[in-house]
Amino acid sequence: MLEQINSQRDIKKLNINQLNVLSKDIREFLIEKVSKTGGHLASNLGVVELTLAMHYVFDSPKDKFIFDVGHQSYVHKILTGRKERFDTLRQFEGLSGFPKRKESEHDIFETGHSSTSISAGLGIAKARDVKNEDFNVISLIGDGALTGGMALEALNHLGHDKTKMIVILNDNEMSISKNVGGMSNYLSTLRVTKTYKKLKEEVENIFHMIPKIGKNMYKTATKVKGSVKNFVFENNMFEDMGVNYIGPIDGHDLKSLIYILDKVKKNIDGPVLIHVLTKKGKGYKFSEDRPEKYHGVSKFNTKEGLKTSNKETYSSVVGETLCGLAKEDKNVVAITAAMPDGCGLCNFKEEFKDRFFDVGIAEGHGVSFCAGLASNGIKPYFPVYSTFLQRGFDQILHDVGIQNLPVKFLLDRAGLVGNDGETHHGVFDLSYLSMIPNMCVMSPMDKFDLINMLKIAKDLNGPCSIRYPRGAIFEYKKEDRTFDFAKWEVLKEGKQIVLLGIGKGAIKALNIGIRLKQFGIDAMIINARFLKPHDEILLKDITNNYDLIYTIEDNVIIGGFGSYIGMKLEELNYAGKLKAFGIEDEFIEHGDVDLLEKSINLDEDSILEFILDEIKEVREVI
Repeated sequence: MLEQINSQRDIKKLNINQLNVLSKDIREFLIEKVSKTGGHLASNLGVVELTLAMHYVFDSPKDKFIFDVGHQSYVHKILTGRKERFDTLRQFEGLSGFPKRKESEHDIFETGHSSTSISAGLGIAKARDVKNEDFNVISLIGDGALTGGMALEALNHLGHDKTKMIVILNDNEMSISKNVGGMSNYLSTLRVTKTYKKLKEEVENIFHMIPKIGKNMYKTATKVKGSVKNFVFENNMFEDMGVNYIGPIDGHDLKSLIYILDKVKKNIDGPVLIHVLTKKGKGYKFSEDRPEKYHGVSKFNTKEGLKTSNKETYSSVVGETLCGLAKEDKNVVAITAAMPDGCGLCNFKEEFKDRFFDVGIAEGHGVSFCAGLASNGIKPYFPVYSTFLQRGFDQILHDVGIQNLPVKFLLDRAGLVGNDGETHHGVFDLSYLSMIPNMCVMSPMDKFDLINMLKIAKDLNGPCSIRYPRGAIFEYKKEDRTFDFAKWEVLKEGKQIVLLGIGKGAIKALNIGIRLKQFGIDAMIINARFLKPHDEILLKDITNNYDLIYTIEDNVIIGGFGSYIGMKLEELNYAGKLKAFGIEDEFIEHGDVDLLEKSINLDEDSILEFILDEIKEVREVI
């Protein structure tokens, strides 16, 4: 059946039985393709029927679909003419794993972070009204994303404004891990309640059956507190906010989905929220049983499922070290924003239940929550993806920085992360954290550095951040290594030039320095563990003895490590030359990290070539 579908228009010719066959074909297609490229599997398997129903009832791209987060847009891409390109999914210069406006006219709004779709949809709907246009706006949001404050702010605005717009709440009881919190509990009560809309319609029909006065009685009842539900039912949060509520509806029942969507399209002229129940990972036993493990996957064998990796990662070292610190100090606690698995906190969660806090997809709240803990003598560690901590920037500055509170931010997935692309690269944190007064900024080269940073952070009097990359951890084998606060590590002495790397950049500096020796160039190699405060003594020594300094980082150059060092060199009246290697003033697309680095000349070969050419020019001048 899928072979006959080349655009979203083709599914409108099918009957319900054919659509059900198509849904099975799409699931098989997704499992096969994602197993070869990696990607977000469980979330897409859960929205097959829902996406089919949306495209069956509405007319994209005239009608606008806005996907929250966007990791569940694969079925939408399949139906809108991109089926044949799925072998390139998340590959360099291939299909994005998220909506991309440059990729298709059907991708209305780009996403990658959570809780944005209602705000964006409302903006599009209001622009439509200002321009007197005629189309439907449909924002799809998950129950996990509904824990984000931004989504509730948008619902509040939508209910007040009464704009015609459809919000589809895809309720699968999951974000990446199992959902927690009051919103999750509230939705649970709705799930076990008799279908609200059906009951509401039955009451309306009863009123209308009363001869002569029935219609007037119904109108009077609806005016008492704005809705008939206030007359006969307990309150519903969404309708209390001014948004019509319909549901819960079986999200895998195509006939019901199409019926409800069609009725809403034709009959409701204001804001409406349709509550749809789906099963994350549906149709593939491995992902149904463990949807959190199949949220984002690497390549795998479809018959065997994902294999467990025993590789030690930066995340796992963080989790193990925090458990050790928590045993030593009862004031150590760990916080996550709905990502205990991804951030290595599973063991901490089990071992220290009363000192583990999951705030949901609410990074801003998480930061201020940590500030509150720290203000009362607790030592909060907050492991969070670098790209997601951006969402709490104001709270870092306002609630933590100004008060100089000892919150410990652990930035996982720092630097280029690969196949998820622009929205997920953690390449801005050195810039946005180093600008905040009182903030200590650290980045480990290897396991030794990371463990020592976690330990030293415990008793710092102010806020600090430790940023580290994704994947297997690097270990530098050298005896008699030391670690001191605000001190850099000299990996190799040298007489001609200086390679100054931070984090992953220190590993590159080490490798490049070794290769330079083959060309007769003696480089001093430094692991700059601390950006702020920096090693003032060593930097001053470098300033007095070297004419060429190269900094290497996996952060944007503007405001990053190289920029910071350049500012300090200027204060020291440095007369030599500084060259900063990092990410230029651009967003970097998705793809394998090695390919991305090569494409922006941030790989070891490109840096080595640049240094050799520059030294050659200097020697020729001399």
